[in-house]
Amino acid sequence: MKNIAVIGYGVIGKRVADAINLQDDMKLAGVCDIISDWRIQNAVRKKYDIYAATEEAADKMKSEGISIKGNMQELLEKSDLVVDCTPKKIAALNVKIYKEKGIKFIVQGGEKHETTGHSFSAENNYQSALNLESTRVVSCNTTSILRTLTALKRTDLLDYARGTLLRRATDPWESHLGGIMNTMVPEKDIPSHQGPDAKSVDPDLDVITSAIKVPQTLSHMHYWNVKLKKQSTKEEVLNAFKTSSRIKLIQYDQGLVSNNTIKEMFLDMGRPWGDMYEVALWEDMLKIVGDELFYAYVVDNQAIVIPETIDAIRALTGIETDAAKSISKTNESLGIH
Repeated sequence: MKNIAVIGYGVIGKRVADAINLQDDMKLAGVCDIISDWRIQNAVRKKYDIYAATEEAADKMKSEGISIKGNMQELLEKSDLVVDCTPKKIAALNVKIYKEKGIKFIVQGGEKHETTGHSFSAENNYQSALNLESTRVVSCNTTSILRTLTALKRTDLLDYARGTLLRRATDPWESHLGGIMNTMVPEKDIPSHQGPDAKSVDPDLDVITSAIKVPQTLSHMHYWNVKLKKQSTKEEVLNAFKTSSRIKLIQYDQGLVSNNTIKEMFLDMGRPWGDMYEVALWEDMLKIVGDELFYAYVVDNQAIVIPETIDAIRALTGIETDAAKSISKTNESLGIH
């Protein structure tokens, strides 16, 4: 049983904390942040141990009636590993602390690969993360790219891939602060950063991405054009995708015609926050023309990296050396079937 600290209790941090709490081979040591509003108050309601990142934050928490267990240093001292879910500039400072204290750590995809020297995707490179000091769980879009392309590569179908990403403008709860309206904003550089990021996990992937920010907040959507290694049938391609337990094949003709209808389905399934840990890939939209494959899918950027983070904890701490066993255990705990 390993003690795991979560630093940063935001969109990703709160989900990671809940997921850790569902496991039987790790324990949530506590959550640490600077906030004292409704977000951390919900952590109090869940009876999580609360730690303050700064003295100023501690004073504010106490003034709001939040009982704190101590500061960040004290949380790290009682933990075997820390999952850092803080914003980029904060995470970079925290990494120095983790290295000085000699504590294992996981950062999110917003950090650079060089921060850890290892980037993680459970179905792709679990073994190479075993007992490392640190890793980076790649971003939501990169995670989806690796899951789908690795499934095709695993079945010897993938030659190269070219993808277009329609990126949501911001997280739903922050849409009042920014985002875009009545416009679309293309990323200037092609490839966009997701293609090279996927190659940080698998250098052999021949993948190029382009990205466009669109005025909605529910999810990302990807369109892919893949050159197949050989003439293949639709059934062969679908069977390749089925080798990943974290790709969910969906049907456009069953009313799942948009990202909002897909979100509603996961809410109806009883997932917390309506979270979709899987890549939702349209089975009946998929087409093969000659040796080219065309498909599209939806990515929930708040949820897709949560199972990957749990698997990364197991790999770094060595509590499970078999990737398939960890993935199965995580899937069961989160209701991924």
